Amino acid sequence: MEPFVVSARKYRPQTFKDVVGQEAITNTLLNAIENNHLAQALLFCGPRGVGKTTCARILAKKINQDGNERIDEDFAFNIFELDAASNNSVDDIRSLIDQVRIPPQVGKYKVYIIDEVHMLSQSAFNAFLKTLEEPPKHAIFILATTEKHKIIPTILSRCQIFDFKRITVKDATAYLKHIAEQQGITAEESALHIIAQKADGAMRDALSIFDRVVSFAGKNLTRKAVTENLNVLDYDTYFSTTDLILDNNIPELLVLFNNTLSLGFDGHHFISGLASHFRDLLVCQHPETLELLEVGEDVKNQYQEQTKKCSKDFLLTALDLANECDLKYKASKNQRLLVELTLMKLASLTFEDEKKKPDFIIPASHFKKQLVSEVLDAKQSAEAVETTAEIVPEKTPEPVTEKKPDPVPAPVVKKIVIENSGNRVSGLSLSSLKAKKEHLNTKKSNETEKDLPHEAFTEQDMQKYWNEFVGQLEKNGKKILASNLLTDTPKLKNENTIWIELPNGTMKKEVERGQGPLMDFLKIKLKNHSISLQITVNEEVAKKYAFTPEEKYQKLKEKNPAIEILRKEFDLDF
Repeated sequence: MEPFVVSARKYRPQTFKDVVGQEAITNTLLNAIENNHLAQALLFCGPRGVGKTTCARILAKKINQDGNERIDEDFAFNIFELDAASNNSVDDIRSLIDQVRIPPQVGKYKVYIIDEVHMLSQSAFNAFLKTLEEPPKHAIFILATTEKHKIIPTILSRCQIFDFKRITVKDATAYLKHIAEQQGITAEESALHIIAQKADGAMRDALSIFDRVVSFAGKNLTRKAVTENLNVLDYDTYFSTTDLILDNNIPELLVLFNNTLSLGFDGHHFISGLASHFRDLLVCQHPETLELLEVGEDVKNQYQEQTKKCSKDFLLTALDLANECDLKYKASKNQRLLVELTLMKLASLTFEDEKKKPDFIIPASHFKKQLVSEVLDAKQSAEAVETTAEIVPEKTPEPVTEKKPDPVPAPVVKKIVIENSGNRVSGLSLSSLKAKKEHLNTKKSNETEKDLPHEAFTEQDMQKYWNEFVGQLEKNGKKILASNLLTDTPKLKNENTIWIELPNGTMKKEVERGQGPLMDFLKIKLKNHSISLQITVNEEVAKKYAFTPEEKYQKLKEKNPAIEILRKEFDLDF
């Protein structure tokens, strides 16, 4: 089994043409070599993973080529690499200066590549100044650093400076696509875009992430697999969030945010990503700025579809709110509430209200009315379907007229008529809802009572299943109802009536509210569907439960007067 070589090493560029995203620098170096204008001290600076060391190695190889060398010649004896992070003392620089004096045995130039040169000490910099300013003709120094501001000005003034830029998402995606083809991997373009965005301009990071995702997903690289492995929020999350905001749907919006948090994402990450999403929607509204959208073609189509629903004013205000939340997030003590308030304000932006204030939030009553309306509509349509047998179309006399061309047919409206106490009630009116419900319940109860069992049972069996139901209530956390049901032992008043006595009306109302599941449970267990529950209130019983601590003490003192002596002796309180 061959050892695995990471893509960053396996696909390291061997010529200037292979370097990604640094065309300006590579063209400058090629022209300098061809015209013999190459400086003897070069400084390559820029962020990590953008090709500084790679370009230094290619340059060192290129300047030693004269056309007579072997194809695989790498001029290893002419290239000296020094890691200034671990060799940063004056002695290391003096040793380097001693080597510089010796001319190369093969090739024309000796190239000294000093990586992370900003790590050199002040004394080492000073020891290096003279050699760097006047090196031998056969020596070329290439310094590489990620922090140019840490290098002393006297070094900078002696070098020709090349500033490497971050790799764009477009260039990184194209190179990743090329590598995927080389390895026989099928990859979605949007998946490669996510990897390029995650790399943040560093090609080496992009290749490392690519290797990791391939190990996870195999030969088929999908957007879902990439987002799952990298633990990033997918575009679909923000598309759904924006749709809910435009629909003024605050309840589902808060549920979506809660689900996002439950997946392990941070609220700050969510709101900053939402602000970026609004920015992308804004740049989609103008053809001139469309090129600023760094996503795949399929995702770009989704952005263009959603931006048609958004006005420019909405996006600008939404960006302002999301950015304000982003700035306040770290200082907030209740960060989740801050994001939720921002989401509610965003969802209220497009709500039509004449009295709307700048920080307006849709009141909860709006969603209650909306829910009631939906329930009524669904209930009315369902009951209308159930009573189709009772639909009676209105009959209208057909007037005798001359035959004319048939007009465009108008929609036919039928009225639902329900027999209720001898009166005909229109099915289109709200008053028919109650009549239809009573009619169906009566009809259902008359049909079912004949078929259900009515077996006799004992008081002991009834009390056994009563306690069993109370135990289930306690397990489900309904401890108040369970306590009320245990206040009195249920008794069998007659063969089908269960009777309990409670100390006050409040407990009676609580039991009456929860008696539905209780009676259903008992009817099934006792196999008798004629059971009823009778609840009475006895105020005398309440005295057992209404004693204050002082009253309890007085009762105890009546039974044993010595307790007062004990209280005074030890200076006790109650």
